[in-house]
Amino acid sequence: MQNMGTGSAARGGLRERKKRATRAALTEAAVRLAAEHGAENVTVDAISEAVGVSARTFFNYFDSRDDAFVMVDAESSARIRHALLRAPSELSPLEALRDALAAELAEIEQRHELWSLHATVLHRSPHLLARSLGAQMADEFGLAEAVAERIGAYPHSAPVDSSDRAGRAAASAEQRRSALGLYPRLLAAVGTSAVRVAVQHWSIRQDEVAFAVVFRETFEQLAVGLHVPPEEPHRP
Repeated sequence: MQNMGTGSAARGGLRERKKRATRAALTEAAVRLAAEHGAENVTVDAISEAVGVSARTFFNYFDSRDDAFVMVDAESSARIRHALLRAPSELSPLEALRDALAAELAEIEQRHELWSLHATVLHRSPHLLARSLGAQMADEFGLAEAVAERIGAYPHSAPVDSSDRAGRAAASAEQRRSALGLYPRLLAAVGTSAVRVAVQHWSIRQDEVAFAVVFRETFEQLAVGLHVPPEEPHRP
């Protein structure tokens, strides 16, 4: 899950909160500069200067300049997975996933402008959009693994017989993918798609309804199996 806000920053110690705040400031600066000047014209130095940190500090948070535009946030994805695994056992997997995602989206209404700028930047730069989609797929796979672990449906893979580290890692990833059942894959895909649809739907109705209401209704419809709802009033 790519994180656009700092809604989870209240958790953890002071050092962690500062790290999350710095990362959020760097991603925001990168997106605003890219929206104004074009991503290809924005440098690491410009992003760092906008936040008041050094380029060396920038690379403490990102492996490359493009990562700041794409906003790959491993910590956000990890928080969602951990929240899913720690959720009360009486919650269904869908309910646990809903609550884990909601915690990361707590500040979306305050950060909506940045979400919009981010979408603009990605669509102006096809290579960034492709990179973002790849990151989303990786996040979705990690989320599916967490779902499988929560429901006890992830068998241990056999050891990989390879002396090559890269070969072992590739083979291990393939084994993990093969071990995933349909339900974890589907729930992870449905959950991430539900967030996207909820954000898009709220974006065009934000003067009428709070995001939390749209998000809750989205998951309520999933929970009842996407029954056809009563016809909505006609909107001009």
